[in-house]
Order: sequence, then structure tokens, then C-alpha cells
Amino acid sequence: MRRNDDDNPAKDRIVSVLDAETRGLIEVAAGVYDASEAELATRITRAHAAGTSPSWLEELMLMAVLFIGFPRALVVAKALRVILPYPGDAGDAADYARWAEWKKRGEATCRSIYGANYDALRRNVTALHPALDAWIEIDGYGRTLSRPGLDLRRRELCVLAMLVPQDVPRQLKSHLHGALNAGAQPQEVDETLTVIEAAHGAPTARLAAARAMWAGLR
Repeated sequence: MRRNDDDNPAKDRIVSVLDAETRGLIEVAAGVYDASEAELATRITRAHAAGTSPSWLEELMLMAVLFIGFPRALVVAKALRVILPYPGDAGDAADYARWAEWKKRGEATCRSIYGANYDALRRNVTALHPALDAWIEIDGYGRTLSRPGLDLRRRELCVLAMLVPQDVPRQLKSHLHGALNAGAQPQEVDETLTVIEAAHGAPTARLAAARAMWAGLR
């Protein structure tokens, strides 16, 4: 059961290296997987009051489609519209004639995150199914994660917050590396894990596994 943040000891242990705006964004991201709509609205309100950019929150909601799925993304969107009633700009997301541009920028973004592991990633995903490889590159990294509303470093920290509650160790490990490749400092990853703990009210088995994995990568 979740506890009120005021009763959460993990909240008091955060020694911040992240700015308040980024920390607010990550707190929202940590609830994308399983927080109620009301709780998400509370976190969005708190983040907005701390100065978190509305465009960052919009991009987080769109990212949820990739890392959680459409049903939860719609829950996040409903909570977001309570606080920010006017939706953001679609940008080029509906212009399917630009798929070649999405593909080009998707490759660049994916290379930035995976670094030397990029070619192996593409081979491995293609072996699973070539359609998955195309969707990840074009729709995932190109159409969605390369949008200009949120920088890649903050995106990757939010990805960690969305992945930790799930049983996806391979993907989590990749994005721990990816956060560093995107420019996050190790102390920022440390704090992100602490924010996730605070957001969930207590340490969890999956958070403990994430911390152990992170310790092994440092």
C-alpha cells in the first residue's frame, strides 16, 4: 500500500543533484506504471508548481505509449488534462509522409543511447521480428523520442522511472547505460532511484534489483 509522501522516510533522504523541475518530472514518471489517476494528478500538480515545463509533461505522457502501453498513457493523459487543459502540439507525429525523416533521426537517437551496443541491438531485435526493429527505430526512437519537447537526458531518467516497477531487467540495464550515454551524471541516476523509492512509498524488490544492477555498472 502506498503511503502519504509526508510519512515517507525515503523522501527525507534525497540530497538533490537534480533541479526541482526535473525531479518533479521523474516523480510523475515513477507513477506512470501503476499510480491511480488521482495520484498522478497530484504529482502533476506538484511538478507543475515546482516549475516543470508543461511540454516535458506532455512528452512524458507520449513516451508512456512506448514503455507502458496505450491504456496507461491514456490514464496519464486524463490526469494531465485536469491540470493542463490544453493539449500540446502534435508536431510531425501525424505526418506519415515524413517516415524517412523519423527513421533517420531514430537511428541517431538510438545510437546515442546504445553507443557501441547499437549494432548488436538492431541484430537482436531483428532476429525477434523485423517489424519490431522497424517500429523501434521509426516510431519509437524517431517519431516519439526524438521530438523536441524534452531533451534526451531527462527522457532517459524518466525511462528508468517507468521501467523499474516492471520485470524487464534487460531493458532496464540498457537504459541505465543509456542515461549515462545521454549525458546523465552517475549522481543523477542515484537520485532518480531514490525518487522512485520515495514515489512508491517504500523500497520494493524490483527497486532493490535495480539498485544492485546499477551498482554493478558503476
